[in-house]
Amino acid sequence: MKKILGFLAFVLIAGGISGLVHEWFGGFRLFGFLRYLSPAGYEPYVNIAYVVVGVAVALYADSLKDTPSR
Repeated sequence: MKKILGFLAFVLIAGGISGLVHEWFGGFRLFGFLRYLSPAGYEPYVNIAYVVVGVAVALYADSLKDTPSR
């Protein structure tokens, strides 16, 4: 579970940052599928929300204890 949440956090943070870079400078689009989740005209705000939620998920994943494999 911790690895899945870590991967999800990475996707959200990287997608949000790349969306902001695309909005500000144009031409750079990584994780382009995230743009389909944001309503038209609100892309910068949604990208900031992706970064914030990604950081929150990363902090939550970091707080989980490692369970030993059986």
